[in-house]
Amino acid sequence: MIVPHAIPWAPDQELGQYLEQRGVSRRGFLRFCGEMTAVLGLASNFAPRVARALETMKRPSVIWISLQECTGCTESILRTAEPTIGDLLLDVISLDFQENLMAGAGDAVEDAMHAAMKENKGKYVLVVTGSIPINEDGFYTTVAGRPVREILEETAKDAAAVVAVGACAHWGNVQAARPNPTGAVGVADIIKDKPVVNIAGCPPIGDVITATLVHYVTFGRVPELDREGRPLFAYGAKIHDQCPRRANYDAGQFVEAFDDAAAREGYCLYHVGCKGPSTFSPCPIFQWNTRTSWPIGAGHPCIGCTERGFWDTMTPFYGRLPDIAGIGVEKTADIIGAVAAVGATAGILGHAALTGVSRMRARELPQYPNGPGSSGGASNAPKA
Repeated sequence: MIVPHAIPWAPDQELGQYLEQRGVSRRGFLRFCGEMTAVLGLASNFAPRVARALETMKRPSVIWISLQECTGCTESILRTAEPTIGDLLLDVISLDFQENLMAGAGDAVEDAMHAAMKENKGKYVLVVTGSIPINEDGFYTTVAGRPVREILEETAKDAAAVVAVGACAHWGNVQAARPNPTGAVGVADIIKDKPVVNIAGCPPIGDVITATLVHYVTFGRVPELDREGRPLFAYGAKIHDQCPRRANYDAGQFVEAFDDAAAREGYCLYHVGCKGPSTFSPCPIFQWNTRTSWPIGAGHPCIGCTERGFWDTMTPFYGRLPDIAGIGVEKTADIIGAVAAVGATAGILGHAALTGVSRMRARELPQYPNGPGSSGGASNAPKA
């Protein structure tokens, strides 16, 4: 439930003024700006620009609609261990509509949403969780008697930016898995006239959402995106390349069964189904629950939930991916030498075979004393 704070943020008040009123120190604010600059992958000299943009920001209006989903993304974003400056930033936005968190219901909240859209036309941020069913005219999921596709199109029309949060809003998630009876699709399959930022994951990490909004406020545009519409600052590298267990992978140290000796030693989970080599995600860096842990850190393999179609392409979740190229750093010189020797032997045998074939072909060819093209028989050339 949304509960107003004892010190409300006035609509014409800048964020810097409000934070000072709330007792947030300048040092704490600048530390947060520095952390956001690092998360965004920007040089440290961008921190003052981030600070200036945020402290002069007026209270932003956010409309958050929930479509065909389980509300797990909302839980991920709200589940924090202690108040932080990041929580404060999310707390003080004007969250004008979020049906899972609002105390009201029915016509009252619908009227509040439309009033916020009208008052902040062209300026509000639209956050979307959930997929959009398009089969049977979209009536698999309705809100207030309307297909959610209509609600998405209506709310996105005058939004300044659209942020699709979670795998459902990204591409459809489990609802879109084969055979996809509802025809579930992602936000970007419906909204074509403006950029859609996909915060991928089932559920996604809340810090990525915060950083994306900070980037938009600072630069007036969405961050650079990959071909899936995901922010590159968060989804630009594979889990495999950032994983603290990568050294175990390179050393050929693998967990073969859950709770075996290798699992207790924290070895690589590739043999028990880890999809980290095929998954782009910031999980190893940002982690979860105020950076307490993450799936692989807790001993569970990655299931690839930031990737499109992972319910179909990454299952069975405990099945091993096809072999990933590479050679372990603990391969001994003898083993490597033996492999090289086999390769050299194969090369020698191949050369000998080709030489033998060439000689056989030479014996089968007609013998022309004067070379190919002569008529054969005795040579007509004058004798010396």
